[in-house]
Amino acid sequence: MTSPSPDRPPIDVPLVQRLIRAQFPSWAGLAVRPVEPQGWDNRTFRLGEAMAVRLPSASAYAAQVEKEQAWLPRLAAQLPLPIPAPLAKGEPGEGYPWRWSVLGWLDGRPALGARGVDLGRLALDLAGFLAALQRIDAADGPPAGPHSFWRGGPLSTYDAETTAAIAALAGRIDTGGAAEVWKAALAADWSGPPTWFHGDVAAGNLLIDDTGRLSAVIDFGCCGVGDPACDLAIAWTLFDGESRAAFRAALPLGAGTWARGRGWTLWKALIVLAAAPGANPLGFEAQPRIIEELITEHRREQETAR
Repeated sequence: MTSPSPDRPPIDVPLVQRLIRAQFPSWAGLAVRPVEPQGWDNRTFRLGEAMAVRLPSASAYAAQVEKEQAWLPRLAAQLPLPIPAPLAKGEPGEGYPWRWSVLGWLDGRPALGARGVDLGRLALDLAGFLAALQRIDAADGPPAGPHSFWRGGPLSTYDAETTAAIAALAGRIDTGGAAEVWKAALAADWSGPPTWFHGDVAAGNLLIDDTGRLSAVIDFGCCGVGDPACDLAIAWTLFDGESRAAFRAALPLGAGTWARGRGWTLWKALIVLAAAPGANPLGFEAQPRIIEELITEHRREQETAR
């Protein structure tokens, strides 16, 4: 977590207590405690036993509050697993400059770092959830843009950043292989109808129950409608060979979408790895393995196609 700055004000238990007391006094007597691990885009606190308070950590994430408030209730009714339910919308106050949300609490533990999880079963559960999300009518949904950090939009948005990261990592990764993966992803233009995407399908946003089954999906801050390829990064960041194959087989997506999915995964892995280790410690050590697997899979598919 970075130090407080004008764009990243300090967000802590006393602030949340003051906001609740001022704006929702009927909940003022409920305990407030931070949720660990914390996310990057938002800070989350448990309010009593049945609610969560979610506050954008910087101005870049503030627009996501209105989007989640408007769309999460509409999406929830059409999905096979629970997602966060907005209960109230907070206003700026107490020195905090943006709107914020009170959501229903969802039980479960994050798949991130969880032991004893059947990844094959989890892959099928998640594929079923994403397939249902992609079937929802996208006609009026929010198109990819700054609110989603262009997830769901064209990969070319991050071409310069990706190319620079590949150059910066010379001698640390197979830069030629990374360039091949990126070039193939850019060439696999998306021309299908827009579909709903989650935008941040990461292990920390997947909740599992005591049996290891997927029980809920959280953090829809980057959601929108567009190209669903951005939701495929989990195939390489969490799943292994067999579970990855099961995930892919269960999703009705073409080879081009998977090529772009590799592109989204590569972009994120490269920029994390190219940054100083302390700048984004979450998952830093996993990035070389992810990049290597992306290159291996791409080259295997190229050989098969010949």
